[in-house]
Amino acid sequence: MPGTQVGTRTRHVVWDWNGTLLDDNHAVVAAVNAVCAEFDREQVDLQEWRSVFSRPLHQCYERLLRRSLSDQDWARIDLLYHRAYRDLLHTCGLADGVPTALRGWADAGGSQSLLSMWFHDELVPLVAEMGLHELFDRVDGLRQEIGGGSKAEHLRHHLAQQELDPREVVLIGDVLDDAVAAQRAGAECVLVSTGVMAAESLRDSGFPVVGSVAEALDVARTG
Repeated sequence: MPGTQVGTRTRHVVWDWNGTLLDDNHAVVAAVNAVCAEFDREQVDLQEWRSVFSRPLHQCYERLLRRSLSDQDWARIDLLYHRAYRDLLHTCGLADGVPTALRGWADAGGSQSLLSMWFHDELVPLVAEMGLHELFDRVDGLRQEIGGGSKAEHLRHHLAQQELDPREVVLIGDVLDDAVAAQRAGAECVLVSTGVMAAESLRDSGFPVVGSVAEALDVARTG
């Protein structure tokens, strides 16, 4: 069963960014509401967005907007969402426990890296601006030349580039995609309920679900 090995041999933590280390829920909801306004749908709050959020995102937005979406609609949604999100990105701060908990992990001899599906050329300067870059052995975002792909593919590449044994790795993230990626890559996972996915949905993964970054590291240490 997933999660049974967490803490028993963890040497390296791979962190997700959005919704895990970066507290960006208000920017996400504002961006979703920019889409809602364009499609004449009433505004949502974080609780409602959490109740709707799922993958694949195309189907998620069809449920949210209560209509089928053409390729042209989806292109508009992508543009609207990212424009509104970027407008508020500068207002996003770090999640509770960051960077203190990460420094504690490093001081205890643990290694860590960052893997995000946010755009690499925007991610790296943002991480540096927030004073976290020195904590990570490697920072990887989504590179356009890679052409997307699943988070599992990116995680495998991320671990291979660092010559890490997946059995000694815990991925800490905030959505089920993180759990799926970890499982497919042969790593373990701890999920935090601080992002855009409801805790009840996260528990369906079978992996541990906690309420903070510090708690996630406690699980990674001790199981």
